[in-house]
Parts: sequence; structure tokens; C-alpha cells
Amino acid sequence: MKRIDKENWDRLAHFNVHSQRDVPMYEITVDVDVTNLKSVAKEKGVSFYYALVYLVTESLDSIENFRYKIQGEDVVLYDRLIPSFTDMIKGETLYKGVTLEKGEDLLEFCRRAKKMSDDQTEYFPDIEFPLDQLIHFSMVPWLNFTAFKNQFYIDKDDSIPKVTMGKYVEKEGRLQLPLSIEVNHRLVDGYHLGLFYETLARKIEEL
Repeated sequence: MKRIDKENWDRLAHFNVHSQRDVPMYEITVDVDVTNLKSVAKEKGVSFYYALVYLVTESLDSIENFRYKIQGEDVVLYDRLIPSFTDMIKGETLYKGVTLEKGEDLLEFCRRAKKMSDDQTEYFPDIEFPLDQLIHFSMVPWLNFTAFKNQFYIDKDDSIPKVTMGKYVEKEGRLQLPLSIEVNHRLVDGYHLGLFYETLARKIEEL
């Protein structure tokens, strides 16, 4: 983690403008083509959901703005983000929160995520990482939504990307999954969101 020299930061004017908003967070939902990911996950015998969490984390990590964090008067840059996702054991109706390092291998992450989720007995255990280093993931596999709105604290410094994924459906022979992401406009613009979705699409197709 490093501290940003705000006075020489190319984003300072945009940061200051959006700091005037009472709630500078905004959210967008885009359909993501997950056809290839579904096929690869089935072939490799791993969770489609865990694999998608991995690829989203990898895509966000690759774009600096998502790793900026507001800490009081400072802005810092983390070298990586940590996925923290909801999960539900088959046959249960209450979810748990599972948090672990992404690592560098998709299949190995899926195996570690499954073991951690299976072994975890608490719904919300203590998290060993700084909370603002997390990505908050939710999965709503029962709904193919077109928009989503998170619950939130009114905290202008909240820098945690919040990703919500829904039920995929077939459209013109392809599987499309709604993926919503909420970000802080003090740190992230539409350009960076577009870059994120493009990066994710490419990573899915290159599996």
C-alpha cells in the first residue's frame, strides 16, 4: 500500500468535485456473456460462481482506480484487492460471508473457496484483512435483474466496490448474466467501469 501525493495527483480536480456530493456512490448493471465460463467451469469441475468471483477480482485488480482507497484526509493505493463473497450451502436458506486471497490460479482459488466455505461454521467471521481492501460480492441466482440498489451506510469515504451478480439466461444462443457494480465517483469514473467490463469479457473468452 502506498500513500498518494494528492497535490500532484492527476485526479485531484475530479476527486474534489465529487467530494461535494452528499452521496458520491453510483451503480451500473450490465449483461455479461458468461457462455464460455459456464462451459469451462463444467469441464474443469469447479464452481461457476467461484470462478466468476476470481475473474471479476482479477479484472478490478488490473485497473488502478479500483484499488484507490480514501482514509480520512489521505488516498492510498493497495497492490491488490481481496474478494469477500456471500455463499450458501445447498439445502440452507441463510448465507454466509467468505473471504480469502485471490491467488494466481483460477482452479486453485475455486478449490480453496469451496473448502473454506464448507468448513466455515460462522455466518460472519472476523476478517483478517483491512476492510477497505475488500470487494463485496453478492449473488442473487434466483433473479435476472436489470438494475440493483445496495443497502449502504452514508459514508462518503466508502471505497469498497460492491458487485452483485444475478441469474443468467439464454439470449440468442448465449448465456447473459446481469452484473451490477457500485463505486465511489471520487475515485472511479464511467471510463474505468467500461474498462472493467471490457477486461472481464476478454478474460472470460480467453479461458
